[in-house]
Order: sequence, then structure tokens, then C-alpha cells
Amino acid sequence: MVVIKKESSLPAGVAPVVTLGNFDGIHLGHRKILSTVVRRARSINAPSMVYTFDPHPLVVVAPQKSPPLIFGLEDKIAFVEECGIDFFVLARFTRELAAVHPRDFAEEVLASRLCAREVCVGRDFSFGSGRSGDVTSLREFGRKLGFTVRAVPPCTRGGQVVSSSRIRRLVLAGEVKKAAALLGRAFFIRGSVVPGDSRGRGLGFPTANIRPAGKLIPSGGVYAGVVTLGENRYKGIINIGSAPTFGGDRDEIRIEVHILGFNGDIYGTPITVEFIKRLRDEETFSDSEALVRQIKSDRGRAEKILCKVI
Repeated sequence: MVVIKKESSLPAGVAPVVTLGNFDGIHLGHRKILSTVVRRARSINAPSMVYTFDPHPLVVVAPQKSPPLIFGLEDKIAFVEECGIDFFVLARFTRELAAVHPRDFAEEVLASRLCAREVCVGRDFSFGSGRSGDVTSLREFGRKLGFTVRAVPPCTRGGQVVSSSRIRRLVLAGEVKKAAALLGRAFFIRGSVVPGDSRGRGLGFPTANIRPAGKLIPSGGVYAGVVTLGENRYKGIINIGSAPTFGGDRDEIRIEVHILGFNGDIYGTPITVEFIKRLRDEETFSDSEALVRQIKSDRGRAEKILCKVI
């Protein structure tokens, strides 16, 4: 897949089948659209293209409403490539772009700049200033400008449309298993291992303290998960919270991972943590002995859950 981060680098005359959107998470609904784009492109011997934005449009037009991203840009690129897309175009989103009339966007971007032959979008697609353009108006513009438009039916699970906002709500509620069912993969965070207070080591359960690269973090509690260090994968127990048993600051959220069967020095090492299942809420224990008993119970449960995963 060719990644284009400057629109001036667009190849001339490729005449692709294009889809547009934010594609945060590359969930099942996104994959349905992307597979349609790939299938249509192959049927007419044209390249397939994703046209997306950086930063997220709400960061520019309504920062206070800007959502935490499910995955970072590099993961988005990798997941789009997995779907078989030929070109990934990353457009810089600005206030000027946000103010463009839908008709002008269709003419200047889709027709003139991208030379689109077909445009595939979800049925609820909106674009242009004030999100005033929709599939109906896009079809009208396409008839005049020389491209066809296909509206892909929504993907539903549990009687509801699969969407990035729905997934965010599930993750923030700690419902990581339900979120994974909509993503088609486990929700994960990436980060680096930073020094902690070594309290876990003193209890016999050393932990890796993670500084996450992204902003979307599951709610406080204990989770069974899979930890990736380099090319190696391990079972793990993830604790998200403020260490209330030891008087931690409730405004300071920590992410600590006890990696089963591992006890090396990994400070500064990149780490990926997949959240498989929530085990329990964060609790305050009467003393360290009670906490140790609970951790042993958590480890036993995590072992049973993760033996089916890794």
C-alpha cells in the first residue's frame, strides 16, 4: 500500500475507487466499506483508495468534543493495508477545509484532485461545511462530475450499528470483550515501560508501569490481557487505577501490568497490552496480605481465560 501524507504527492490519473472518513478503530463497519472498495476496484481494474484526515476533524472544529482515538495513526495505516487497499491518503484537516461547501469538496477533491471513478461511503456519510453534504447530494454531484456513488449498508451487532463512538463507550466502561466483538480484534494500548514505586515487586508480583501513547483507556479495574514485548507474547494481569490500598492519588491513573512468567528489566521498552476480559473493579484492601490473596485469585482466573488465547 502506498501511503501519501502530502496531497501534492498524489499520482496523476490513477482514477481510483475511493472511500472517505476518519476510520478510527477500523472496526467491522469500516471493514465492510473497505472490502466493498477493494471488490469494486478489482471488478473495474482500478486502484482502491482511502482518503482520511489528520487530525480528527473535531480537534479543529470543536476541540472540547474531540474524542480519544481508539488506535493511533500507524495502527490505522497497518489495519487499512490488511484490508487490501492500494493508496492511503492522509489529508491535513484545517478550518479552511472544514468550511468548504460540499459541492466544492466534491469538485475540487474527489473529481479534480483524486480523479475518482467511484466513491463508496456508509449510508450515514456526511461531509462539507457544517456536515451539510450527505449521500443524496454526493450522488447528485457525482452525476455531474463523472463519478458514481455507492452507499454501503451499516454493519450491526446486537441490534445496533457498529460505530467508533459505540466502541469508545464500551472501552470507557471497561466492557473490553464487547468492544473486541465490534472491532474484530482485542482493544489494545501501546506505550513504554517507565519506573514505578516497585510496590508490586515487594509483594511478589512485579509490574511494568506503562505510559500509554494514546488517550483512550479502559475504566479502572483489573483485566486479563496479552502483553507483547518485541516478538514475544505473554499472559498478563492489567491493573488500571490509583492504588487506593496504598493511599494513591485518585486523580492519578496508573496502568500496571504483571507479566506472567516474566521478570526482566524492560524500562524504556515499547509494550503492547491487549485487553481480553475484565476481572473485577478496583478495590481497597485492609492490608497488603489481603491484596496478595486477591492478586493470586486474579492470576488464577487470568490463566484460565488466557490459555484459550495464547
